[in-house]
Amino acid sequence: MRILSKRQLKELVLYSPQHIQRLEHAGTFPRRLRLGNGPRCRVGWIEEEVLDWLQERITRRDKPTDASRPS
Repeated sequence: MRILSKRQLKELVLYSPQHIQRLEHAGTFPRRLRLGNGPRCRVGWIEEEVLDWLQERITRRDKPTDASRPS
């Protein structure tokens, strides 16, 4: 298992930290893992969860929609 830092996450997911936080609060992005105690502790994301999230978006992109099918 690998834990991604904020910098590593930003390399994979081209969203701002604020947008990632909004997605986390909405329940549509993998939740961060607190690596210590206290309000200013380091956080990370489980790499496999982030890669699964990205793969889901790729799968949705490649899935034909009703609007793209010929009549």
